Amino acid sequence: MIEIVIMKKNNIAISIVLCTAMLLTLSCKKYLEVKSNAKLVIPHTLSDVQGLLDDANLMNLRLTPSFGEASSDDFFLTVNSYNALSVRAQEAYTWKPTPYRHANDWSLAYTSVFNSNLCLELLESIDRTPANSSQWDNAKGSALFYRSFYFLMLTNQHGLAFDEKNSGNDLGIALRTSSNFNVPSVRSSVSDCYQKIIEDATLALTLLPDYPQHVMRPSKGAAAALLSRCFLYRHEYETSLKYTLEALKFNSKLMDYNGDSDLLALSSTVPIKKFNKETIWYAELSSNFGVNNTTNSRVDTALYASYNINDLRRTAFFRASAPYQQFKGNYTASGTIYFSGLATDELYLNSAECKAWLNDLSGAMETLNILLKSRWRNTVPFSPVTATDKSDAIRKIREERRKELLMRGLRFADLKRYNKEGANIILRRVLGSQVFTLAPDSRYYALPLPTDIIESTGMPQN
Repeated sequence: MIEIVIMKKNNIAISIVLCTAMLLTLSCKKYLEVKSNAKLVIPHTLSDVQGLLDDANLMNLRLTPSFGEASSDDFFLTVNSYNALSVRAQEAYTWKPTPYRHANDWSLAYTSVFNSNLCLELLESIDRTPANSSQWDNAKGSALFYRSFYFLMLTNQHGLAFDEKNSGNDLGIALRTSSNFNVPSVRSSVSDCYQKIIEDATLALTLLPDYPQHVMRPSKGAAAALLSRCFLYRHEYETSLKYTLEALKFNSKLMDYNGDSDLLALSSTVPIKKFNKETIWYAELSSNFGVNNTTNSRVDTALYASYNINDLRRTAFFRASAPYQQFKGNYTASGTIYFSGLATDELYLNSAECKAWLNDLSGAMETLNILLKSRWRNTVPFSPVTATDKSDAIRKIREERRKELLMRGLRFADLKRYNKEGANIILRRVLGSQVFTLAPDSRYYALPLPTDIIESTGMPQN
């Protein structure tokens, strides 16, 4: 039996929060001014390490970077909703560099990175024995998984899209691998960031159990799914497919939208249950800026119109907010919190796209249709999607990727890689008579870092 900690875990959590705060503020002076407290406990046992990793508030919940999602094209704001935002949020919505500070995506994600680093360091002083080997491996694998996940999501947000020619010079994020906050933060290249992500996730895959005790914990399936995503963004389709198929060995289940134990009535406010059968690893998007929250935002009208009337996602994912639509299709059992973890539907889409790139068009369409049929009204004959050639297959798969994975923190990174391949997608925001655009080659696709981090570390800004 496992207890995933939602509240702070006794004095250990207090200790880690204190250390994390010092890391994020990077203030040695303030640290030295903190009076010692005999009640603070330094974690030192394997159980302590696992307890830190099981603290969902530090590792899973509302922590995944969301600035990219707030900058994407799956939603829009009415003039009234825009005017109700803060100046910082308005600037973010219209793709203007904005001087934002703690708390933010950077501080939230690096809290998890810090926690992971601390756990890895603690494990160095804990002997791995035959009696504790499975627990020790799970703890190390989990710490490596968390670090690689947040490194990937931060890199996809603050670095330009990967390509072999330029990513060795393009700036990525700070690859912090120590809990020592005195170690200076230095931005690594996008290429080096990906190499570290792959290194961590690959090692995690060898250490983690096949299945987790709870989907808030990582597993082999989660590590393989993360590598599937990572190599897809690197345009390495054969390797991405390899890890996709590996992940699907552990879980290939899909919900049947015609009726499933993980679904309520599709017309209900929150129809999809939390921890459903498609969830491989559970995480949630942060609420950074509040630009695209479900209260303010409305679904892009062309996107909504692209769902066939017999596509049950049209009912499961959206509710009317006349004259537009609001998104409600979260895997969080919440109308206000977005899912950002790893799930099988993403794997089917990764598999289909990789197969198409590798010229297996029949396999690509077969995989795509397995997913789409599970979303189709069963009282109406399902017509399988077909493709005339490779480019047609990739286009159709990517259309379905957008329709299935909206509001999961993936669209902005997808737009980057599509434009890197020459898709020439121009984003537009319309506010009354004003039109704002984001060009496909804009440097703004590497979103700005927090102002206070730039000031305290001296790292270059995007």
